[in-house]
Amino acid sequence: MQRVYDFLRRHPTGVDGFWALVLFGISGIGLVSMAAAEGREPVSSVVVILGMSVVVALRRKYVEKMLVLAAVLGLAQLIFDIQTMPADFAMLVIIYTASAEGTKWASRFALIGGLCAAPLSSLRWPEESIGTFSSILFTVFQMVPFALAWVLGDSIRTRRAYFAQLEERADRLEKERAAQSKVAVAAERARIARELHDVVAHNVSVMVVQADGAAYVLDAAPEQAKQALETISNTGRQALAEMRRLLGVLRTGEHQESGEYVPQPDVEQLDELIEQVRTAGLPVDFKVEGTPRPLPSGVELTAYRIVQEALTNTRKHGGENTGASVRLVYFDDGLGLLVEDDGKGAPHELYEDGGADGSGHGLIGMRERVGMVGGTLDAGPRPGGGFRISALLPLKPAN
Repeated sequence: MQRVYDFLRRHPTGVDGFWALVLFGISGIGLVSMAAAEGREPVSSVVVILGMSVVVALRRKYVEKMLVLAAVLGLAQLIFDIQTMPADFAMLVIIYTASAEGTKWASRFALIGGLCAAPLSSLRWPEESIGTFSSILFTVFQMVPFALAWVLGDSIRTRRAYFAQLEERADRLEKERAAQSKVAVAAERARIARELHDVVAHNVSVMVVQADGAAYVLDAAPEQAKQALETISNTGRQALAEMRRLLGVLRTGEHQESGEYVPQPDVEQLDELIEQVRTAGLPVDFKVEGTPRPLPSGVELTAYRIVQEALTNTRKHGGENTGASVRLVYFDDGLGLLVEDDGKGAPHELYEDGGADGSGHGLIGMRERVGMVGGTLDAGPRPGGGFRISALLPLKPAN
């Protein structure tokens, strides 16, 4: 049955043609019977029946033209005294079609014409056996089918418009959802890229410094060289662990053993980070002010990465005999960070445009991190030389 239904939907003109033949046959039988009983010439009636059948057959292909044809045929019936017949059912069909699928003027014309059909018919062929009131009541009763045909067609038009609007809205939402998914993927990739930059830039920098130091004192001070190699080994393991954690998000569908990826760093690990930087040869003064307390994970990760990025840039661009200081301040409603150095630093434009290493994750990356938690960042050269980075991270995101 579904195949039959689909076939009929694909061939609407064929379906209408079939019903036109049925209407023509029924009207033809009635015409022959009437002609035999009254002895009248049925030529004009045949023309009307044929025209009404054409109206039904082509109603969906030429809506406005068939509506005008039905009106002309109706007027012809009045003029040539061709009384109502089964073929006039085509008027109801074309009124419905014009209301459901026709233009605005065609819909109005169909309504007016349908409401006028019954009164004109009553005036042309009055019923002498009933009174005036009964005649009026009968005429009103005859107008009802035309009005119902128009109302049904108009409701179908409204329903189709409603479903079309729903489909358009669903399509638009689907496109918006796809766009949001792309934005989310891009944001996730940017986040992973920032994380990888912080991990690689910091840890590889430490490993390079330690490797240079080990090569320099290898013969003169084997113990110091051994200590430097141990630092390189530990730093490399830490970098690999963090990289496994970051790349693990790309394999969320795979089984991950418990403990395979280390947790994200937080402010409690700043001591280890600064000690690592000191071991690499950069003196760092680290102070904590206020009362330490648990912080949102996003705030802790942002604070850690800002300090890591700032000290990495100081090591790369501060020059010889450079020192740095890190201040971590706990406020009632936020966390303050102040990282300063007294080195020569890199040009400020280099940080803003592409990061200290040209990879595109310098101050821009810091600002993105701070912005994600609703904080503020101020960075730039110090008046007496060096570079200064100040950040305020609220404990609650800004509304």
